[in-house]
Amino acid sequence: MSDAPVLNPQEAEESVGRVRSLLRVAVPPTLVFLVMVVIWYGITFFVLEPDRRFLLPPPHGLVQEGILDLQTLGEIAGGLYRTMTVSLLGLAIAFALGFSMSLVMSQAKWIERSLYPWAVVCQTVPILALVPLLGFWFGFGLMSRVIVCVIIALFPIVINSLTGLQSVEPKLHDLLTLHKANRWTRAFRLQVPAARPLIFTGLRTSAGLSVIGAIVGDFFFGRGQPGLGILLDRYSRRLKSEELLTAVIAACLLGVVVFWIFGVIGRRAVGHWDPSWADERQKQ
Repeated sequence: MSDAPVLNPQEAEESVGRVRSLLRVAVPPTLVFLVMVVIWYGITFFVLEPDRRFLLPPPHGLVQEGILDLQTLGEIAGGLYRTMTVSLLGLAIAFALGFSMSLVMSQAKWIERSLYPWAVVCQTVPILALVPLLGFWFGFGLMSRVIVCVIIALFPIVINSLTGLQSVEPKLHDLLTLHKANRWTRAFRLQVPAARPLIFTGLRTSAGLSVIGAIVGDFFFGRGQPGLGILLDRYSRRLKSEELLTAVIAACLLGVVVFWIFGVIGRRAVGHWDPSWADERQKQ
């Protein structure tokens, strides 16, 4: 007789449901990926002339030169780690600064009118023109790279957090007024919990921007231990297309992973009671 465990109908149904849910999540992007690979091969071998195929080497060339080559793989892995460190540090500082600004601005209109324009300036500042100045002022090391990340990632956190803090229903404010709650009790017991969905929306947006900021700063500073930005510049100068595309894919994957992590954290934090996050959780 077989010793294999026998699932009852409810457990079997739950297992089938989990498999179906996994397939719904995994199959569509996998199909899109396969279509993109086919198009990639088509462009490489049927559109580009043989002497120009170095502009877009085939996918198996990336695997051979960018992944199976241990020296290149080590370079990209090290650059990925350094870029991730800078981007997460910049994101943490941007969140602390942006949320604090939003919390203060939500307490009085005159404070909002005083600080909000400067948050907009961070969004509109030409960062490529500012990068050389940051290098002159703070050196070309970690601090300057982190500052670039903070500048790029700050505005989405400010605007989303402020919108969430100001979106509480007036009736709830009236209820706390009846209980004689002070300003900061109102902020931390009512406004901050109500703003959590938009806070995490801002964090997800800024997470990807922070990765871009780390790469931009690394690319233009071009000094110190190489992150992905320095590697991208190095590979492009040496016309190493396989290594260059591998580094680009690594940067994209880092942005996607960071975005996904904050999405998971956000769904666990607010998905059980916020309709929009709960619907997103069900779709996945």
